[in-house]
Amino acid sequence: MAHCHNSGSGINTLPQPGVQRIAVLGMPNVGKSTLFNRITGAGAFVGNWPGVTVDLFKAEVEVNGQKVELVDLPGIYDLEGYSEDERVVQQFFATCPVNLVLVILNAAQIDRQIRLPLQVKALGMPAVVILNMADEAKHFGIKIDEHKLAQKLGMPVVLVSAKYGHGYTQALRQISQQLGQQQPPISPAELKQQIQAHRQILESQIQETLANTVEMPSRLLKNLTEKLDAVLLHPVFGLPLFFLSIYLMFEFVWVVGLPLQDVADAITAWLQEVAIVPLTANLPELWRGFLVDGIYGGLATVASFVPLVVTFFFMMAIVEDSGYFSRAAYMMDALMYHFGLDGRSFVLLIMGFGCNIPAVMGTRVMRSRALRLLTILIIPFALCSARLTVFVFIIDALFDRAWGPLVLFSLYLFSFVVALLTGLLMKGQFQNQEPFVIELPPYRFPTIKQVLLRGWGELKHFLQRATGFITAGVAGVWLLSNLPHNTANSMIFIPLLIGMVTGWNAVKAFLQRAGGWIAVSVLVIWLLNNLPGGQDTSYATRIGEFFSPILKVAGIPQELTIALLFGFIAKEILVGSLASIYHLPDPNAVQATLAQTITPIQAYSFMLFCLLYTPCLATVATIKSESKSIKFTLLTLAYGLGLAWVVSTLFYQGAKLFGLS
Repeated sequence: MAHCHNSGSGINTLPQPGVQRIAVLGMPNVGKSTLFNRITGAGAFVGNWPGVTVDLFKAEVEVNGQKVELVDLPGIYDLEGYSEDERVVQQFFATCPVNLVLVILNAAQIDRQIRLPLQVKALGMPAVVILNMADEAKHFGIKIDEHKLAQKLGMPVVLVSAKYGHGYTQALRQISQQLGQQQPPISPAELKQQIQAHRQILESQIQETLANTVEMPSRLLKNLTEKLDAVLLHPVFGLPLFFLSIYLMFEFVWVVGLPLQDVADAITAWLQEVAIVPLTANLPELWRGFLVDGIYGGLATVASFVPLVVTFFFMMAIVEDSGYFSRAAYMMDALMYHFGLDGRSFVLLIMGFGCNIPAVMGTRVMRSRALRLLTILIIPFALCSARLTVFVFIIDALFDRAWGPLVLFSLYLFSFVVALLTGLLMKGQFQNQEPFVIELPPYRFPTIKQVLLRGWGELKHFLQRATGFITAGVAGVWLLSNLPHNTANSMIFIPLLIGMVTGWNAVKAFLQRAGGWIAVSVLVIWLLNNLPGGQDTSYATRIGEFFSPILKVAGIPQELTIALLFGFIAKEILVGSLASIYHLPDPNAVQATLAQTITPIQAYSFMLFCLLYTPCLATVATIKSESKSIKFTLLTLAYGLGLAWVVSTLFYQGAKLFGLS
């Protein structure tokens, strides 16, 4: 078999010899990723809105003793369509040999989705059709004869409920039987030619396939979804109810998460006292400070937010998987249209609450490049989980706990307002003519297993960042905060120090791409050695003194200016860096220090700046990858940074004008 040839999917080679490949194909909201997770346990991101699977997830598992590689393809409506996701799927099939295709359909909407397996049949690909949500179809009075349907399609058909596991064993048996026939995969070149031939599926073929195999009731039963939609999609009360539900979610996170945060603080403080300090007591002062005050102090501060982040994502999993966010997109579409956006832009903005990166990648479902770019421009204003940790830390230190949820909610509302105004300002430059189409799935309450899987996946991602970007960032902050002038040349050893903490793969990766990084390092060292300021002060202080006049008008003090600079790497570093910047041996004393040195008005101005300014480096790289434009990427950076300064300055100066500072 030939290898995949630069599919752009991230899957560039065949699995090991003897391992067969299965492609999981289906429309959005059919439970495709849920079934993928149940089979593989890989924890692919699951959400209940179109376009959630924006990249190709893969996992190698055993199916009845056979090793197979499952590839979870983006959710698409048409195998021969023209959206970015549809092109990704077409390119995958045109470059990667596949032994079997799992076509996942919503059994309750089979009359609207049967076109997809007919397209797979027309291409001659071996397939198994999985009719998911069979329990919902039965509840609606839909009757499906899977045996007759299998005969008409020429491929096995299985009724399952991926959510509860019903029919799961039968599906695995059919998959195993199809793989056991040892049919060679169809040549990608042949598939590419057939896809390009574009043989359209006629309506008569669809009707003939459904005849005598699917019995639809004359009218679906009045169900809970319709009753809830009558209230939640109300033209007057719908949007207020949506924002109320979001506020109540924040209230729950605040009430439950903050006490757990106090417990985490106590644990990290106890661990430092009984283990970290004694173990490092005999080390030289430089190493002891680096390990205890730098690395452990920063990570302990970040780790204290793990309970709160988990609580937040548990709640987000419930709201997202319930199908409510699709309704929010539907309700917001008319409003978003006036700002040059549509309902999908709103959904992706909400998706950015978790992380801006998958939200930016989700713009691939938009056919219009103008709409895609405008949506990418507003997504970095979404209050992601990294900023959430910063804001909760600041709010808990400077504001009364009774006001905490309201202050946090105001920042989320502010992010919406800024995104909409940006759309209004830029829509003339990014004109969109693409119609908005969205599928409204039934309301579903996710199982406990789904919620736990989602929460664990987000926590794992958070901890991975903590041992990578955050660890390196905190180490850099400590070094810059403790190295005096004329020692910048010694910073060539920083990669070695970081390697000892984060693993030598970081050093190897650095050396492999050393060309550009060496040039940047030389420039940074030259700038550090030529910064104005006192000769005996640390580099961090000198950096803060250099930029302080710019941010002083926004009420942001020198110490927080330094933290913002390191926030360019990753926003989580902001919190972890404060202990080093303030030279505090006890990371738990940072909040008390903030409360004594800045006012709530200064704190809110700082949070506004943090909300709007340049996103993390990983998001910047994703924007460059998705937009395929350096010019647009630079526009995104400059616009966010300039807007952050203007907004925070206007807020602080306005507060001073009214005597609130």
